[in-house]
Amino acid sequence: MLGCGTVGREVVRLLHEQADELTARAGAPVELAGVAVRRPHKHTDLGDLLTTDASGLVTRDDVDVVVEVIGGIEPARTLLVEALKAGKSVVTANKALLAEDGPALAEAADASGVDLYFEAAVAGAIPLLRPLRESLAGDRITRVAGIVNGTTNFILSAMAASGASYADALDEATRLGYAEADPSADVDGYDAASKAAILASLAFHTRVNAADVHCEGIRAVTSTDIAAAATMGCVIKLLAICERTPAEEGVPESVSARVYPAMIPAAHPLASVDGAYNAVFVEAEAAGQLMFYGQGAGGAPTASAVLGDLVAVARNRVLGGRGPRESAYASLPVRPIGTLRTRYHVSLEVADRPGVLSTITGEFAHHGVSIAAARQTGEGDDNGSARIVIVTHRAPEAALAATVDVLAGLDVVHGVHSVLRVEDLGRKGVAG
Repeated sequence: MLGCGTVGREVVRLLHEQADELTARAGAPVELAGVAVRRPHKHTDLGDLLTTDASGLVTRDDVDVVVEVIGGIEPARTLLVEALKAGKSVVTANKALLAEDGPALAEAADASGVDLYFEAAVAGAIPLLRPLRESLAGDRITRVAGIVNGTTNFILSAMAASGASYADALDEATRLGYAEADPSADVDGYDAASKAAILASLAFHTRVNAADVHCEGIRAVTSTDIAAAATMGCVIKLLAICERTPAEEGVPESVSARVYPAMIPAAHPLASVDGAYNAVFVEAEAAGQLMFYGQGAGGAPTASAVLGDLVAVARNRVLGGRGPRESAYASLPVRPIGTLRTRYHVSLEVADRPGVLSTITGEFAHHGVSIAAARQTGEGDDNGSARIVIVTHRAPEAALAATVDVLAGLDVVHGVHSVLRVEDLGRKGVAG
């Protein structure tokens, strides 16, 4: 095993506590051959299993499987490529590495005829990746959408429940251990974007990496936005949305992957997913809608997924078989974010005088963005300003962005306070 942090310690514990059951399930004893760490003085309870020579460990003759729980890109990438080239199967929880360089790992596994499993990389204990690449292999998946980051879901849930500001909710998440000292990977959406890349790759048989995923975080979400969503019968969630879009005139069949905070109907099952939990909806042509829900992070839940992979890989080694290989035969293009269509909730602070609303709605019309509703919220203030909220019909991202750019430069607009998408997850496709 490479690394022995929160997840690694739980893997070791479960390997020992469930040794007999794991042996029965795998068909042979599953024994820990060694643990590579940088600071062995912090893991003295592991005794002779410890080593600082990770490269030597992954190429040892008595090692059949390498479990990687280090995280990050390097040295994980180099070590796993070494292991695969040496004929070792790999189990990893490394979402960032898979999103950046998954195809290279898959090719190395294929070249050596070994397994590469990574269930723990996306949603902790939730069985999600194996259903995508095995259970639904006979179906056509059209959309995968959901909440895949527990930290941001905890923050947004706390804001909705108590009216807390983003900063206060983040402080609470940090105090309770849901947020890291540097929460950037979570709150800026990068963690969810890596997971979206993995989900899109598996669901649509197309190589999608992290750079292909449009990514926005939750730092700009305010308690005012949360309250505005409530007035529309919605809640705000950080969503990862991956979709397969049919070909249309002038545009080939394509896929899209994006992460951003969005309003969703309070009646949708995802709206009731609170705290640090994850939930993902999968839509397929024959199977219809499927929902996967559970603990998306934490030492023990993630270790559960790691051990599930370990048993599968061990069973394959015992029986002389292999698990599913990378499937990228579709090789669909990734659709640019600017061509995607959704609804928007735009909040503006404007001059409180006659004719302003018509000026603003005129700019929406000029850019081809149809307005579903427009309203002033509250009375004008002493500074001569008023708050206007515009809710649009479905429109292309590029058209909405151009509209907002123009609005921000108008003398009658004192500020564009927020732009949030309004996602109707019951609709199929994004191109209509």
